[in-house]
Amino acid sequence: MGSGYLTPSLLGNLRHQVRKQSSAISETKRWRHDLIKQSGTGKVIQSSGPSGRHSNTGLVATVFGATGFLGRYLVHKLAKQGTQVIVPYRDEDSKRHLRVMGDLGQIVPLEFDLENEGFINECVRHSHVVYNLLGREHETKNYSFDRLFIEGASKITRIAKENGVGRLIHVSHLNASLDSPSKLYKAKAAGESVVRDIFPEATIVKPSIMFGQEDRFLNKMVTKPFTFQVNRLETLVRPVSVLDVAEAMQLMSTADSTAGKTFELAGPRTYTHEELFQVLEVLTHKSLTPSFINLPLPIFKFLMKIVDKAVWWPTLSEDEIVRRCIDDKLELTKGCYGFDYFGIEPDAVENLAITYLRYYRTASLFDAPIERGGLKVKPRTYHAVQ
Repeated sequence: MGSGYLTPSLLGNLRHQVRKQSSAISETKRWRHDLIKQSGTGKVIQSSGPSGRHSNTGLVATVFGATGFLGRYLVHKLAKQGTQVIVPYRDEDSKRHLRVMGDLGQIVPLEFDLENEGFINECVRHSHVVYNLLGREHETKNYSFDRLFIEGASKITRIAKENGVGRLIHVSHLNASLDSPSKLYKAKAAGESVVRDIFPEATIVKPSIMFGQEDRFLNKMVTKPFTFQVNRLETLVRPVSVLDVAEAMQLMSTADSTAGKTFELAGPRTYTHEELFQVLEVLTHKSLTPSFINLPLPIFKFLMKIVDKAVWWPTLSEDEIVRRCIDDKLELTKGCYGFDYFGIEPDAVENLAITYLRYYRTASLFDAPIERGGLKVKPRTYHAVQ
């Protein structure tokens, strides 16, 4: 018989090898069960299946603020590992895009109202981990900063404690301080204290301003550069990628060593607003500050107050203008931890932002390399599959 045909003996050998490999896969991956005892609560968590989206870590995580900017990335990171995610929502349309981030049954939307403790209780009663990402950059007629960051955080923390939740991860801000001239930073600092008093084992996460696909920072600098015409563009900022923050927060869900700790998550580089505009001009090939006029803070606040009253949608609040004059912390606070605790090397704006900002370029320059503008970027590592 020619060499191009399978003999019965070769066919039998092939079947034996296939069965052997299938058996090995089943024994090492698909039917492996891990038992973990959660410290603090003593709850037993059982994981199963292959690693990744189609597995089940046994963890149930509630993410308050899942429909927001950071929330969608955190839900994706958790669900990708096989964690079941409870998604509290207020608007039906705000949570649709989250359903596809996990396997069937792993994303569980639940209606939520911060003023109704019954809803909050329903959202956390089966959870091993609760994330509080609730927040807004501006006050509304229903929610002031104090009502959201202090009273709301207190309510969620207390109910989580009463339900025996093992881990609580609360998001604040790098610049949160009781002495801050910003109402938002002051309220966030007060919220941290309340959370610590009720739930001493809570993990506090304090990211700097985040950039990403749908951010209100770099996108605003490109589309509305005039809203940064304050403080002579000298404000120091340390932008951090939302992907890096979400990755660190996902790791916290299974790292019991992070309980009771505070993490300050800032980007690897410090920029003034002027330097950041220069980077964005290189990335987008646009002139963003051709006629910059530094407006005195009182005049700028007065002008934006008139605009804010004239339209029904939120524009630029007085408090946000104040925050654009406050420098980010340049050093880790004593007793706090950073990205190095998780072995994460955060990306700088130059290395990642082109992914989000390329569509602001003109058609003729859309595919132009970043280096054409003289910007040095981190070299990428590529792996060849043989």
